[in-house]
Parts: sequence; structure tokens; C-alpha cells
Amino acid sequence: MPPAPGTQYVTTATSPSSRARRYTTTLPQSPALVTGIANGREPSSPLVLTERNGSRFPNGQPYPPMSAGLLEEKDGSRLISLELADGTVYQGHSYGAPKSISGELVFSTGMVGYPESITDPSYRGQILVMTFPLVGNYGVPSRETMDELLKNLPAHFEAAKIHIAGLVTASYSGEDFSHHLADSSLGTWLKEQGVPAMHGVDTRALTKKIREEGSMLGRMLVQKLNATHSMMNGQKGYHGISCQEQEDWRSDFEKLDWDNPNTKNLVAEVSTQEPRVYSPLDSNALKHPSGRTVRVLCVDVGLKYNQLRCMVSRGLEVLVVPWDFDFPRLAGKDYDGLFISNGPGDPAMLSTTVNHISAALDEGRTPIFGICLGHQLLARAAGASTVKMKFGNRGHNIPCTNLLSGRCYITSQNHGFAVDAMTLPGDWTELFVNANDGSNEGIRHTNRPYFSVQFHPESAPGPHDTEFLFDVFIETIKNSIATVETLLRPVHFPDGNADELEKLHPRVNVKKVLVLGSGGLSIGQAGEFDYSGSQAIKALKEEGIYTILINPNIATIQTSKGLADKVYFLPVNADFVRKVIKHEEPDAIYVSFGGQTALQVGIQLKDEFEGLGVQVLGTSIDTIITTEDRELFARSMKSIGEKCAESASATSVEEAMRVVKDIGFPVIVRAAYALGGLGSGFAENEQQLLDLCNKAFAASPQILIERSMKGWKEIEYEVVRDARDNCITVCNMENFDPLGIHTGDSIVVAPSQTLSDEDFNMLRSTAVNVIRHLGVVGECNIQYALNPFSKEYCIIEVNARLSRSSALASKATGYPLAFIAAKLGLGIPLNEISNSVTKVTCACFEPSLDYVVVKIPRWDLKKFTRVSTELNSSMKSVGEVMSIGRTFEEAIQKAIRGIDFHNLGFNETNALLSIDNELQTPSDQRLFAIANAMQSGYSVEKIWEMTRIDKWFLSRLKGLSNFGKLLSNYTAATATPELMREAKQLGFCDRQLAKFWSSNELAVRRLRVEAGIVPVVKQIDTVAAEFPAFTNYLYLTYNGSEHDITFDDHGVIVLGSGVYRIGSSVEFDWCSVRAIRTLRDQGFKTVMVNYNPETVSTDYDEADKLYFENINLETVLDIYQLESSSGVIISMGGQTPNNIAMPLHRLNVKVLGTSPEMIDTAENRYKFSRMLDRIFVDQPAWKELTSTEEATIFCEKVGYPVLVRPSYVLSGAAMNTVYSKDDLANYLRQAAEVSLDHPVVITKYIENAKEIEMDAVAKDGTMIGHFISEHVENAGVHSGDATLILPPQDLDPETVRRIEEATQKIGNALNVTGPFNIQFIAKHNEIKVIECNVRAARSFPFVSKVMGVDLIELATKAIMSVPLIEYPPTDIPKDYVGVKVPQFSFSRLSGADPVLGVEMASTGEVAGFGRDKYEAYIKALISTGFRLPNRNILLSVGSFKDKLELLPAVTKLHHLGYNLFATAGTADYLQEHGLAVQYLEILPEEDENQKSEYSLTQHLANNLIDLYINLPSSNRFRRPANYMSKGYRTRRMAVDYQIPLVTNVKNAKILIEAIARHYDFRIQQLDCHDSSHGLQNASRPIARVKQLDGHAAQILTSSSPAVVEELGHIYQSTSSISPSLLELLSRSPFKQKHVLSVNQFTRADLHTLFTVAQEMRLGVQREGVLDILKGRVLCTMFFEPSTRTSASFDAAMQRLGGRTVAITTSHSSIQKGETLQDSIRTLGCYGDAIVLRHPDESSAATAAKFSPVPIINGGNGTLEHPTQAFLDLFTIREELGTVTGLTITFTGDLKYGRTVHSLTKLLQYYDVHIQLVSPAALSLPADVRQQLINSGQLIRESHELTPEIVARSDVLYCTRIQKERFANLDEYERLKDNFVINNSVLKNAKSQMIIMHPLPRNAEIGEEVDFDPRAAYFRQMKYGLYCRMALLALILAQ
Repeated sequence: MPPAPGTQYVTTATSPSSRARRYTTTLPQSPALVTGIANGREPSSPLVLTERNGSRFPNGQPYPPMSAGLLEEKDGSRLISLELADGTVYQGHSYGAPKSISGELVFSTGMVGYPESITDPSYRGQILVMTFPLVGNYGVPSRETMDELLKNLPAHFEAAKIHIAGLVTASYSGEDFSHHLADSSLGTWLKEQGVPAMHGVDTRALTKKIREEGSMLGRMLVQKLNATHSMMNGQKGYHGISCQEQEDWRSDFEKLDWDNPNTKNLVAEVSTQEPRVYSPLDSNALKHPSGRTVRVLCVDVGLKYNQLRCMVSRGLEVLVVPWDFDFPRLAGKDYDGLFISNGPGDPAMLSTTVNHISAALDEGRTPIFGICLGHQLLARAAGASTVKMKFGNRGHNIPCTNLLSGRCYITSQNHGFAVDAMTLPGDWTELFVNANDGSNEGIRHTNRPYFSVQFHPESAPGPHDTEFLFDVFIETIKNSIATVETLLRPVHFPDGNADELEKLHPRVNVKKVLVLGSGGLSIGQAGEFDYSGSQAIKALKEEGIYTILINPNIATIQTSKGLADKVYFLPVNADFVRKVIKHEEPDAIYVSFGGQTALQVGIQLKDEFEGLGVQVLGTSIDTIITTEDRELFARSMKSIGEKCAESASATSVEEAMRVVKDIGFPVIVRAAYALGGLGSGFAENEQQLLDLCNKAFAASPQILIERSMKGWKEIEYEVVRDARDNCITVCNMENFDPLGIHTGDSIVVAPSQTLSDEDFNMLRSTAVNVIRHLGVVGECNIQYALNPFSKEYCIIEVNARLSRSSALASKATGYPLAFIAAKLGLGIPLNEISNSVTKVTCACFEPSLDYVVVKIPRWDLKKFTRVSTELNSSMKSVGEVMSIGRTFEEAIQKAIRGIDFHNLGFNETNALLSIDNELQTPSDQRLFAIANAMQSGYSVEKIWEMTRIDKWFLSRLKGLSNFGKLLSNYTAATATPELMREAKQLGFCDRQLAKFWSSNELAVRRLRVEAGIVPVVKQIDTVAAEFPAFTNYLYLTYNGSEHDITFDDHGVIVLGSGVYRIGSSVEFDWCSVRAIRTLRDQGFKTVMVNYNPETVSTDYDEADKLYFENINLETVLDIYQLESSSGVIISMGGQTPNNIAMPLHRLNVKVLGTSPEMIDTAENRYKFSRMLDRIFVDQPAWKELTSTEEATIFCEKVGYPVLVRPSYVLSGAAMNTVYSKDDLANYLRQAAEVSLDHPVVITKYIENAKEIEMDAVAKDGTMIGHFISEHVENAGVHSGDATLILPPQDLDPETVRRIEEATQKIGNALNVTGPFNIQFIAKHNEIKVIECNVRAARSFPFVSKVMGVDLIELATKAIMSVPLIEYPPTDIPKDYVGVKVPQFSFSRLSGADPVLGVEMASTGEVAGFGRDKYEAYIKALISTGFRLPNRNILLSVGSFKDKLELLPAVTKLHHLGYNLFATAGTADYLQEHGLAVQYLEILPEEDENQKSEYSLTQHLANNLIDLYINLPSSNRFRRPANYMSKGYRTRRMAVDYQIPLVTNVKNAKILIEAIARHYDFRIQQLDCHDSSHGLQNASRPIARVKQLDGHAAQILTSSSPAVVEELGHIYQSTSSISPSLLELLSRSPFKQKHVLSVNQFTRADLHTLFTVAQEMRLGVQREGVLDILKGRVLCTMFFEPSTRTSASFDAAMQRLGGRTVAITTSHSSIQKGETLQDSIRTLGCYGDAIVLRHPDESSAATAAKFSPVPIINGGNGTLEHPTQAFLDLFTIREELGTVTGLTITFTGDLKYGRTVHSLTKLLQYYDVHIQLVSPAALSLPADVRQQLINSGQLIRESHELTPEIVARSDVLYCTRIQKERFANLDEYERLKDNFVINNSVLKNAKSQMIIMHPLPRNAEIGEEVDFDPRAAYFRQMKYGLYCRMALLALILAQ
């Protein structure tokens, strides 16, 4: 069999040239390797320059340690230099014996099993590199414990001593190991045995080097005892390490000659010295007919003890003999079978052994079995030759195909030589072949019982899949003893023959497949099914299969065009699926890619599929039923000897109470057939059990009660099996939290960190056995509970479908599980599917990780009133983040930051209550409680006792806590590069370091980059660098020395949505993916940044490069700079990317699309409000809130109700409707908590108004596409929770016209390029803007899919300035409506009140299509899981208005024959109107049983109600949390008992009307979208939909060109100068006026000036130059030095199209004595205005008196500088949104600071507080100070800048101590450094304040502050340009 590409044969030991020609390597062999290994002498080390990490470095200069040293190592740790034969040197920290060694460098990709590996004699003489970076986690077992079977041999190792020469790892756990068998650390054992080890090496880089150059010699040179880390202290070079001469580092390290182990007989060193016998227990000994025990002779050429265990445990007696023992003479008499063990070195050296084996072959007296080296020796004895491989095969995941059966096995291997199968004699044939590289893995004799394998069937470490070969061997021995004919037959293998297997399991022949989706996102079933379903469809399409998808989730990529051939937006339930099957007649169906929703349909239709002609692909429905039915599952497991937790099922409460007596408390109760632990929980006593049973029976007809194993470890494996029984585990994961928390709410770490090889493979073997027994085909997930103090385990459950964990495992490993599972369902075997990452290996392998992954859930429990925050077995999280790092610390800190923008990492937080409570009762705050506990001095032991979180995890976190304390002893000035590097390697972010060092993020970044501390980019390649990878799946790490990739794409970066949460979910992933796909279609290279494992955007085949990284300023900047990106698109990912828009913009990152300054204008309430006023667009009355008194006055003025909310916030967080004065204070507190740094706003709430959604796209402020949709609910329900209708059915054409006009104005004012969304409210055709999002919005996928126009595609083209069609024609049928309905998850959120309000509560959305809105609505509603009522409807309507509005609908229900029930007030009202209604009331608890016919709660509990319409009065339910109304209790009961609930009057009306219309729900063309054409059977093209009453009136493109043209001109910008600007200039209050003093101007004048300045900014952004002052000339004359004032006036004039004449006073007639008056008169002849700066205070007034043209005062001595004051005020307004209410602090020289004098005067117009800080000698002039006192603005004067003053300041305005103003220079020297603003001063400042300075500065602001985002003084200059442009235009414009 020819080898796969990349085969690694290199030099041939005794091979003919034909073989050498046949196997050529794809990579050149290095000269160093040839000289070093082939010839066995020391390689020469010339000073060679090699390319390293993008720079050239002298070879031999060491790479510094690439992981943090251990804290306990800090004193006395020694370095080791690992020198390679090619001259490369890596340095690391020593943790083994302090000695130097030389050996052959090899790598192993195994992720567990280091104690077994390093005692494997096959590694003799080799330096072992472990690719998995975390080593030592589970310590080392006792060396004293002896094996029960082998008596005097150690129980836990493969030899009596360590055989490796040295160990190289990336990181090391130190003494913080954790395992019940551990006796010491790995380092202690290595020291005992005299073996050196080092950590801190980039083992991935090293592995790649070995892969490319081949195994090579290396030497580990230990640092001399007297040497310091001198190479750490020299001049900084690469990565902060000193650039010494090449030989320089050698002086500090020991010297050692090269030693080539391949030239030695290593076998002689490891083989036993004399024969020894190992006997089995009498009870299972195999007996020879003669009565003795059957004996195998084992030739020990480096025997692993587990080979002995495998034989002795099977009843054989084993005689172990030395390698050169003459054994053939004993054959047949003294032994019955010959076994040749594994061993080290070159088989060509063992001619003695080969001769003995040849003799045994010739005599043919016994069966022969060889392993590893034994296999090579057997082959040589048979006459074949062996070859040295390039780098060998060493790992636990190597796939080998059995050529007899075609089956593929995962094997453990450790060898550097291989058998050359081409040289096998004729009577020998290949038995196994490596499925990756095609090398030989086994041979057999064709007519004798001889066979051997290259791999290790005994494993240890590794999988046990091929241990059956020992049984094959023993069976052959038994047969040969029974009959001599056996010796003349080949060995029989159990798996049958490949042809038979293929006939038994042929490929499935299907042409059309139906895939079921999962519906709307809900807690427990979220975006992971969009990802897995999309993958499955891709796989089916690759196989040429026509795919049909049923999924009503309109927000997902899965339901987009271009994926499935046809998408049905219909409920995923049995009725609709049956109808689609009949309509479409598919050949087959997949039910395993749509979560529990799809599984349930599969189970319900199980008996119908055959009749419908549909085959179920993948796992059978019977298997699914077995895994879903808890009792069947337990029984099935028992049948194969596996145990589940003690359990019993019950179908009634009584039965549950009975069975619990046998099990005993505590127990866990689970509902069968429920997703994400719905209806489950822990019960400690009978009362808790009773409560749980009631809820569980509402969710399911059957419950399971099982023994609780709280505190045990929870472990998961993802298992894949094909139809031919090939079975692999792709990923194992360990929950950070012990059992007891639903795995969806647990922190999960992959791969497991605290399992030994024995644990890992015990659970792996069980997983494989269970999956084979169940007959799963495809992918499934198995969860275990593992006792941390023993090997006891229980199977918790098996999910026979793709699950949340599957999506996580796919992203964690890079192995596309869903894609592979879809192929396996078609009958394609695993080993025939290729690994899409390496392109050269097959999919039948288990990924090797060389990194660690951490998943942390995201909860949004604060969004809900009265929700319980306790975590238990029922899932509550709404999303999750995943992070990747080379260490656990790096990964978990990244993940913590990913959860929330405010989290810095593993730090203490202030937000917690009792630490002890949080630790003992897990909640969403538990991780922070651990941080607080550690900060407070809790020990790891104490926290473990309270949480039972494994001590290994806790000790890692404790290390972070300790390191944090260490960091806080430094400042940015004293922190060394080494300390900073170590902090970065431990995952600390720049913001964290800034906090520790009282600095700011950008200052820390600058220090870091200057020190050369930057992250490296690593690939996720599934094979730990063993094979070249073609993957673009990337992450950043500081624990590495080189990049895996090059950066020559200059791609466009698209920022994704980050973690799913309420308010930002899969819709934004849809937007990101559509943007990426559009960019790629247009030929742009793309870079995706996201960190959410549930998304399609983090699928590695979507973008050209995928960075699985956090979206924060630091990371995005790192990626932008590494990639030299051509720009960043931030408008697709929702609020997460928007949050960093301004910081990116300020750092000169090219943000593509709308300017971040405009985004800020839209998001800052003040700026947005001013803009709306400027363009005459209305908005509800609102006011910023500074005190409760002010708020109360405002509320009384506008009238209640009002909305209270903070600015800058997503999906209404902390937003509330307030109905009375009493509630106000309470709500203000709540709102302020969420966002202290942003203003809290009160808005008038307009009742009974309609809310309308506008989704639009613009280019350069001109609209090029938009759609309007209407809300069913009135305004007041959050838009994310609203029901949307498109095209709108009830909008007045005038309302539509006004909305379009307002949108166009807003788009133009914000100069939008890209997507934007505006929410309007309309009442009586009056429209008001609620908010504007200058980014893609939640509704974009809905409107795009309903109308068949992809707005994101349009927006992306606009952003990239590529050709596009404005207002693309839509193509929709005549009677066609789409309705989007929210999906809620209240049943998951125990205690949450299920009502709609201004806070968003929905977790997902679905859509339905119909001929009218009622049909579309009812389909969409059914899609959310809503059941239509059969008989009984309960009504409870609060307000009279709602009763009145609902009456006609209720009357309709009565006529339809429904039984109506109602609460007191509602029943009376309905009876008054002649409706028969049964009265129910909420009785006190004790009365409930007596009057059950009147008890509302009993009716709900007994499921007697089919629909509950509960309309709370005026949303007044938002009362204090401790108040529980009766209405709340019944609403909650309805949710808990799964009774359909409606809480909004508009929803109730549309629902009742829809029910009354009796739709037949037959399949229609409008239900499905065809991938090729979008909508099916569209009737006619439409340009744009103009909404009219009741239906859409279409304007046709084909027949009405005039109309289109008429529409088109609305959106075209006609002039470069906007009409609004011309209008402002025409009524300028400054026209032809002098500007001498700020006293001239009113607040209205300032408002005009700033409004024009805003227009100037927009104009400059659009045009660059505005020709407003074309032909005008400005003269400037400066008698004092000036940079900013002179240059900005010059620039302003040129930007306005005018010219400037600058007079240099030093070269003018002034030098000849000309007066100021004459100079001014002269300039007045040449220019249209004059800017003058002069040291004389009267100069401006003098000039004005004599000038014929306007004079602009650019500074008159120390008196005034009015234009600076204007720009200062404009800066404050632009930076902070408003001037009103601020505290402004002036520091420095207030006496001579003319800018201060002018600004304080202007501030008289505003309600501000002023603080003055200056030396007494430089205090504010008395007249200016008195003015401040009179106005009541002056609140503080000080000669010291105290922390209190800084903490209170919103603006810190600094001034220069002006040397030129001092007569006495000594006085100047004394005062000049009094007020220096630096990071330590700013430590006390608000996060949203600003620092200003008119500039120039001397030393009064430290340079470090320049990098603080609050430093506004350079931005001040830019505002100055716009301000001065505005001033010139207002003075000079015609």
C-alpha cells in the first residue's frame, strides 16, 4: 500500500534503493541531521543566520523561557539550555535533576501518561519533548506500591526506572499536583532518578523543527551553580533577552560532548540480565493438557511491564529471557508461544536476536507474536529490511487500518524505525498500515501462526482498542496445543473480512435529505445547533445531496440562502414535519442536528417513517429512545456491566415517594425527554422531592430519581462511530465544577487536566463500549461522574445527538464533529473521510491538543425580577465563551474577560455578598467569590472543602492571586520586562496590569511593545504540529517563541458578536457571517475575530483567517498590527465591537464604515438629542438625572409614566417604566448600579403608541436600501421581545412617509456608511425617535429574509465602496406576510416573572409566513412551542382599558365554544356583557383542597387550563422584589406547569383572531425559501415597498421607471455643502463681527457656533475641503510664538477653500518701528479678516478700532484667548456629551492663563461646578474669581491637587507654568513642577473624565498620560480646527 503524502521514511538501514526511491519525504532533510545522526559525531556550529519569528538572528542565540516560572522556583531555580544539532538553542527552567545530558530529540503527542511514557524502555537515550503543554498535573504514584499480579514489579510504571535521557515540556505544575494516587511531584521523582527536565520551551515550535528536519541530536546543558541569569540582564534584544555573541551564553552553562544513542546497543542496557518467570493466579491459569500452566517465552528487548500484565492476567505463565538468550532450543518443550517485546534503538544492531528468531521461524514449533521492536526483529528474521523514519511515530492517537477487515484502530506508538513492507518475502504480507503516513504497522505469515504489530496493543499509556491481539495470540496458542495443524495455518483475526463488512454496511444511497433544525434559541438549546446544522448541510452538499431544512429560526445562517437547497420556516413538530415529508417526498431524514426539538419529532414519528418512505440517517430512533428513557438506559448499561447511578423511574408523585426509600437522600430528579436538565433538581428531603416532582411531571410524563453524587468530578467524552464499527473519542472534557451543576452552567476545561492515563483510558474504553453497544452512528456525548478518591465511576447520561458539548468539542479541537457525523450517517467509513485541517491524514483519529481550552457560561439573571441565581442541575446560562491558551491560567483569564467587558481577569470584585455563601451555594458569581476568598487569605484546602473543585484548578487560581499581589508591589516605572512577560504568560491583560501599576492600558501596552513582549500566533491543527497543517484557525499566546503563520494577506477584520446573551444573539452572528461571505465574494481577504464556540462565524472555513480571541481593545490592536490589516468592520457584531469603536479610532485603526465619532454621536444621549433638534426630528422629552429631587420635578412636569435608563447600554439593561413618585428612588438606584460611568436618563413614556422598526443601509449619508416593520405590541415592550410584522399591515402612508424622511435626515446627519436601525414611536401620525443604532440590528436577518434583499450584503458593499445596486428589487408574492415572534425561556429561570416590559427577556426568535398576518403569527407562535387551546381558557385582565379592548375577542372565543374561566374582576366584567364564565380565585394556601372547583392554582396545577391570558394592570408588576402579587404567582405557575401564557393585550387579540380563522396549515409555497431564488414562486418584482393600510402597495420597476427615478433623487446628495449649513451661515450672529472677548457672545451664539462646527466636521470627513470661503483671504499676525493657533487658523481657512497670508513679525516693518494700528490698516487692505496675537492686553481693542475688516483675537497678553475658550467648550461638549452638571477643575498657572480666564467666563452660561487648584502666587485674578463666586459655581479652592478633587472632576484642565510671565526665574523654578498630572494622580479619577491642556506643555502632564483614553488634549486640537472653521465661516460667509 503506497504511503500518504508527507510520509516520513528517511535513511535506510539495510534497504534496497527501490524502497528509498518509493518513499521520499516531502521535506528536505537538514545537513545537521545527516551529520549529527547518521554519522554520530558532534555537529559543527558555524554562526549561521536563520529566519526567526520574522527577524534574522544569529544561530545559537537562545530563545528565552516561554512560560512563567513557578513562584516556588523564584529563588534558586536554574536554567537549562537545550542545544539542537542545527545550532538552535532554547532556554527553560530546570525542574528535574540538575545535570547535563545528550541524546536524540523526539516528540510525543500524547496528552496523558507521562509516568508510563518516561519509564518506557523504548525511549532509552532519547530526550522526550511532550507536545501537550501542561505536564505534572496529577503527580506521580508511589514507587513502593507493587503490582498485584507481577508481585515484585512496580504497579504504576512500565519499568523499574525512568529510561528517557531528559524531558522537555512547555509548562509544569510544580508541587501543586492533584490525584488520589499521587505520592510526589514529577520533579521530585526525576530528581530521585537523576533525570534532567526543563519547562518554558515552545514545544510546538520545537516539534515543527523535528517534523521538518527529522529527529536530531540535542543536549540539555544545565546552568552552572555560581552563574546568575546573566543572559537575562544584558542589553535588551530579542524578546528582552540580551544579544550576546553566540558563544557568550555558554560560559554560564556546563559543557558536554554530543552523544548519539543510535550508535549503541541500547537493548543490552534495558533487557533483563537473567531469565525470570511470572505466574498467573491459580484461579485463572490456562492449563496445558499435561497439567502445567501454558507458558509464553518473552524475549525482553526492552519489555514494558504492561505487556506482562496483559499476558499474566489472561492466565499465561511468562518466562522472560535476555535479548541474546538462545531460546529456540526450548521451543515446544519449555514454552508454547514466543513473544518478542518492544524496545529501543536500531533493529539492525540485534543480529544475535534476529538469528534466534530465524531459527524459531524455521522450526515452526509455536505461534509467534511481536510488538514494536519485536515486530521489526521478526520482519528482519523473515528476510525483510527496516528503515529509519524521519521523526518516528510517538503518541496515543495513531490510526492503523487492518488490511483484512478494513477496520481502523486508534493505537499507542513509540518507535523511530519501521519495517519496509516492499521487502517482505512472498509468504509474508502486511497486516496493519498507518492510516496517516502509509507506513507498515503489522505483518503476518500467510500460512503459519506468526504475526507482529508496530504499535502497542498493551497501551500504557494510550487507548486499549487493540488489546484483543493478546487474546488472538492466546487463542492461537490454545489451538496449537490442541491440534498441530494450527501451526500450518495463519492466525485468525476476529473482525471478519473487508468485503463482507462493506456488503453488510454499504453506503446509503439517497438523493434528497430532510434536516430538522432546532427552532428558536432558548436556554439549553442555543446557537450550537445553528453551527452543527450548518456543518451537516455543508457535508451533505459536498456529497451532492439535495437538502431540505425545516427551521423557523429566521435569525440563523442555517436558514440563509446558499446553504440548504430549500428552507421551510415552519414549526419543528410532528404535524408539520409529516406534512413537509408528504409534500417534498425526501429519501431520508436527519433528526440528530436539531437538539431535543428534532429528537422528539423523530421519536413521535418513529412508526410512520417507513410508511412515508423516509429512512432515518445516523443513529436509529430505537437507540435514541434508549438513551432518552432513563430506565431503559440504565437497564441497557447494566446488560454490559456498566453502572449508572442508583436510580428508579416514576410516573406519579406517589411512586416517586415510594422508590426514594430504596435509594435514600440526597437524590437528583430528572424529567425524561427534556433538554438541558429542564424539570430537574436536587432533593435533600421529602418536601423538596414533592416540589420537584410537581414541576418535572409538567415537563414530562416520566421522571427518574437517582442517587446524588454531588462533589464527584464530572467528565465528558465526545464519541464518534461509523457504520463499520470504527469508533473514536474526539475530545474529553473535565468540568471545573464538581457534579451537581448542569454541564451547560459549568466551567469546562478541555482536555481533562487531572485524569491519569489509567483514568482517561478507563473512561474512554467505557465510552467506546457503550456507544458500540447502543449502536450510535455519528456523534454522541457521554457524561460520567468520577469519584475523586478512587476509580469508581457512574455513567450519567448519553446524548445520542449533536449537543452543546459537541459544538464546544469541535471548536476546542478543530475536528468538525457535525460535518463528520453527517457523512457517517450516509454510511461513509471514518477512515475514508479526510482530515480537512491537515489534508493528508484521515478523519479516523483522535485530535492531539497542544493547548488548553476553557469554556465559561454567561448568565443574564439580572435581567429578570425574582429569578433564583443558584446554579443546579437545570441550566440557566444563555451563552458561553471559549478561550484558548498554552496554559490553564492564560486560558481562564481570557475566558473571564470574554464573559463581560468589565471583567479584567481573575481579580477580586466588590460586587459580592458573603464569600462563604457563594462558595457553598454555587451561583453565577462563584468564580469571583473564589478570587475574593483567595485575596482574603483563604487556603486552597479551605476553598476545596467548601466547593469540592479539584485542588489542581484551585492551586492554579491561587498562583494567579499570589502573582497579582506580587504585581501590586510594582509601578509601571519599576516593573521589569521579565515581570511583564511573566504576567502576560499567565494571562494578565494590559488593563489588569494598568490597575496593579496605577497606570493606563495604552501606557502599559507601549512599555510592553517596546520591550518586545508581543503575542505569537499559533494554529489549532488537530495534530499538535506532527503534520503540516493548512488551517486558518488561530489563537494568540505569550507562551511561544514563534508564529505558525505568515502575515501577507492584509485582510479586512470583521469583529463578531462575542458571547450570546439576552439582547445580542445569533442575529449578529448571521450579520458577521454574511459580511465575511460578501467580502470574500468581492475578492477581499478576511479575518474573523470571535470567541463564541456556538457560532458559524467561528467555523474555520468561513473566513480566510479565524482568530478565536476576545473582542477587546488590546486583542484587536494586536491582531490588526500583526496582520497589517486593511481595516476593521465593527458594525456587524452588535454592541460588543461598538464599545471599542472610539478607542480604536483614536489609535488610528482604520475603522471601515460609519465614523466612530458618529457612532458616539448616536450613542450619547446629549449629542444625539442635539443632532435631532438640529435636523428637526422629534423625540420624547428626556433629561439627565443628577439627583432624585431634579428627577421628581422633571417627572411631575412631563407626567408619569416615565422610563429610567442609563445611556450606552444594550437591550434595555436596567431600564424601567416608573408609574409613581414612590418607585422613582428605588429605580434610580437600580439604574445607577449598572453603569455608573454613563449618565442616567429619564424619558417621557408615551402610552398606547405604536412602535415601528426601520432597518436601513446608507452610503456616505445617502440611503440605498431600507425596510419598515411594525410591532404588534404597543411601545413599552422592548423591541427584542416584540412581535414584528413585515410588510407592515396597519401603517398610515403618511406615517411611513414621515419615518422615511426622518431616517434620511438622521442617516445624512450621521454620515452613515453601512447598516443602521432606528426605532420610532407613532401616535396619530406624529412620529418620535426612540433610539438609533449605527450598526446592524437584531431585526436585519428577519427583514432581509422576508423581503429577499440581503441588507448586510448591501451594507458590506457600501462599506467597501464596491459597485452595488441601490434599492435592489424585491421579489415577493402578492398576499405575503412574515411575522417574527420572540422565543422565551422562562421555564428555565426559576422564579422569573414572565411578563414583557422595557427590559429584554427573550432568548431567541422564530418567524412564520402566511397570506395574512394572522396565519403568519400563529405559525410562528406554534414554532416557539406554544400549544393552541383545546377547551379551557382562563382570563385575568387587570386594567379596565384592557378589558374593554379585549372584550370583542373574548366574545369571539365564547362563540367558538371555548370554556371561559376568569378571576374576580374579569369574571364580573364578562358576565355583565352576557358571557358565560366560570369564576376562579386564588385561595389562601390552607383552603386550596376544600374548594378545588374554585381554585385557580389547582386548575393550573392539574393542567385543566389550556391557555392563560393574564394581563397585568399598567405593567405595575415591577414592584420591589420582595412583593409577590397573586398575578405573579399564577403567571409563574403557568410557566412551571407548561401552560401557554399570554401577558400582552395586543398578542391576545391577534392570537384569538388567528384561532378564529381556523387555518388548515397546509404546506404553501410561501412557507419555503429556495436557495437559488430566495422566495418560492414570487409573483412580480418590486423596487421598494410603500406601506399602505392592510397590505403592501407595490411600485413596479418594469412599468414605472418614472416612479423609481422620483424615489431615487430623494437619496442623492446634490451639493457638497449641506443645505442646513448654508441656512445656518445665512443667519450668522457673527457675520463681519470682531471676536475680541468672550463677553461679546451669548449662549445662543455658542450653540450656533458649535452646530456649525459639527457640520464642518461632517463636511471635512466627506469632502476634505469645503468651498465656502473660496476666494477669501485671511491674514494672520503673531507677535508671540504660536504653533496651534496659527496653524489651526491656517488649516481652517484652507479647508474652507480660502487662502492665508501669514506675517512674520520678526521680518516685518514692525522691526522698523511701525505701529500696530498701521500694520492692521495695511493688512486690512489685503485680507478679509485678521487673526492677531499680541502681548499687550489692550492690543485687540486697539486693532479693532483701526481695522476695516473683522479682527479675531488670538490672545492679548494674559487677558483673554476667546477662540481657545470656544474650542475648549466644544471639546468638553463633544467628549462628554454635555457641559451641564459637570465639575471642572482648573490646575496650574491660573493667574497668567488667559485660556482659563476666557473659559471660566463662558462657563457662566452653564450649570457647572468649578474647582481651582494653583500655587498661591499663581491663583486666579480677583475679578475672574469674584465672578465665579457670584454665580455660585466655585465649590473648592486648593493649593494641592488632592485625590478628592481629582475623584470629583469630570474635566481636569491643566495649564503651563509660563516662564515668559516671570520676572524672577528662581520663583519660576520653585513653582514649575508643583502640579504634575501622572498615572498615580489619575488612579483616583473617574473612568469617563477628560484631561485638557491648551498646549504647549512642559512637564505638567507626564508622557505616560498621553496613552490614557481620557487624555483629550491632542483631540482638543482637532476640535479646534472644526471650531475655527465654523468661526471663520460664520464671520466671512456671504
